[in-house]
Amino acid sequence: MSVPESLSPLVEPLAAVQRLLTRFQGKGVIIGGVAASLLGKPRLTADVDAVMLLSVEDIPHLLEAARQEGLVPRFSDVADFARRHRVVLLRHEASRIDVDISLGILPFEAETVERSTIHHVGALEVRLPTIEDLIILKAVAHRAKDLLDIQMLIENHSDLDQRRIRRWVSEFAEALDMPELWDDIAAWLR
Repeated sequence: MSVPESLSPLVEPLAAVQRLLTRFQGKGVIIGGVAASLLGKPRLTADVDAVMLLSVEDIPHLLEAARQEGLVPRFSDVADFARRHRVVLLRHEASRIDVDISLGILPFEAETVERSTIHHVGALEVRLPTIEDLIILKAVAHRAKDLLDIQMLIENHSDLDQRRIRRWVSEFAEALDMPELWDDIAAWLR
């Protein structure tokens, strides 16, 4: 697949994040608007998001490897923030594009990384989640743009593992006491 025009400003930071994932033996996956644009319908997005299966003890090593890829902390106490919130907030130095790396720990996140595959996007190889796992991630995030992404993903992919989507979204809905996580997307899957 070619790089959608809407993602052209993100090619360099996306390549840097993918190199970072590769340094950690593929223990991560690109998610967010980039994944939705590549797997669903291209749309504008301002940053690059990823999940990496790393512990908080790995943060110093992650920050050093990120620096070598041109990804620098967005503020001085990013390591402390990452330990508290399990997200590393970086910026691609050359392009000034923000990069958010969530430190995954949940069984679902481990499955998402395990099930992910490499996609050829122009000259890049990018590790992306399955459509189902991206829908689940977007359902949990549950912002208006995430719901639009879910609609586009469902419209563009008719052969979905609806049982997997229902199982995980329902589990998150129950754990978070947010039934709307499932209720808001259920009709689209029928």
